[in-house]
Amino acid sequence: MITPVILSGGSGTRLWPLSRKFHPKQFINLVNDTTLFQDTILRLPKDTANPLIICNEEHRFLAAEQLRQINKESNGIILEPIGRNTAPAIALAALKFINNGEDPLLLVLSADHLIKNIDAFHQSIETAEKLAENNKLVTFGIVPDKAETGYGYIKANINNATDHYKIQSFTEKPNKEDAKKYVDSGNYFWNSGMFMFKASIYLQELEKFKPEILASCKKSCQTEYKDKDFIRLNDDEFFQCPEQSVDYAVMEHTKDAVVVPLDANWSDIGSWNALWDAKNKDKNGNVSEGDVILDEVKNTYTYSSNRLVSVIGASDLVIVDTQDALLVADKKYSQNIKDVVSQLKQDGRSEADNHRKVFRPWGYYDSIDADNGFQVKRILVNPGAKLSLQKHEHRAEHWVVVKGSAKITCGNKVFTLKENQSTYIPKGEVHRLENQEKIDLEIIEIQTGNYLGEDDIIRLEDDYQRRTKE
Repeated sequence: MITPVILSGGSGTRLWPLSRKFHPKQFINLVNDTTLFQDTILRLPKDTANPLIICNEEHRFLAAEQLRQINKESNGIILEPIGRNTAPAIALAALKFINNGEDPLLLVLSADHLIKNIDAFHQSIETAEKLAENNKLVTFGIVPDKAETGYGYIKANINNATDHYKIQSFTEKPNKEDAKKYVDSGNYFWNSGMFMFKASIYLQELEKFKPEILASCKKSCQTEYKDKDFIRLNDDEFFQCPEQSVDYAVMEHTKDAVVVPLDANWSDIGSWNALWDAKNKDKNGNVSEGDVILDEVKNTYTYSSNRLVSVIGASDLVIVDTQDALLVADKKYSQNIKDVVSQLKQDGRSEADNHRKVFRPWGYYDSIDADNGFQVKRILVNPGAKLSLQKHEHRAEHWVVVKGSAKITCGNKVFTLKENQSTYIPKGEVHRLENQEKIDLEIIEIQTGNYLGEDDIIRLEDDYQRRTKE
């Protein structure tokens, strides 16, 4: 049986400020009412096994919650301690099944791709399945419709009409002139980053060409343990693993690699240009989302998260307004957003990693206002959820319930607050917030103190197995 492996470790920085490190593009509903991660699972053929998810520690609750939202089970969620590219990630997936005495066909997919022609996608999977059953290592090559410089390319040995081709080479993202030559030749496909092969065959080839990767992954799995649906590895061992893509580690070297063409209206949504391409447009070529007014505007993508945005007399722009950051860019420079993100990280700014609204396994908090010595947050706790039992070294907190009913632990006291009631949590006091009702709990939290960072949380008990200190 085919077992999907969903690689979901990307940070999506090229879609900043909407996509950020701790809430990246695969977990955002960019194209429709479901997220790219959810769409990746929903378009799987019906006769496949439950997917195995691979993501990092920070995204584990996003992945689990989004599976729950679409009523889908998983084969587990492997947590990578650090991103080491696709070759080690796939090795972890293959080892999970081989160590359990299984040898499925692994259908390796990225969690952040858009595929509009589902029937064509399924047909290519059927072709790949037959090849993988015969011990081939299959990659899916996107039939190019333009000279694109944002994708890698696969050169194939196209000498007769067939449903698959022998791979000659992989090429990194080319310049425009070379990209045009590739497309005009008819011998090249875009590299989709999607694969199918037997778990055992992949590990066999990995051991042949990159044994150090396999050795590190095996050691990482020796002491793995399950925490609910999460599979945790030996962090120290995985940190020693070399970082390399499956293309360079295996596919470039093996004699059994083939490419199956995929012509299914595919995109990796790797830039604001790509998202603009994928969306429905008005008669002037504009894409508008949120509260937007346009006047004499053409070929522009405008997004507003929470307020009115008006644009007059502009063309070929990307305008993205979130609660804490505004991007205005010429579309032809949209790939340069990574430079802005690098600058934010260099400056230590939180906008590189987090939105103003930060999701947690129990709900979310929204930082409404802050200045020297105080911060105001709106906190939502899901029904039946509770925060960790915790204390703070540097701040006190005032809580006002605005919706629902809150069970409060404060020192030795346990009590309930209803709407319009409030309480005070002194600095250093052990406390907990809990929602035992069937509706959302919302509170306004006012923090006061000389340091208000999120790392001033000392956890004493936690339902979600998070670190003792943030």
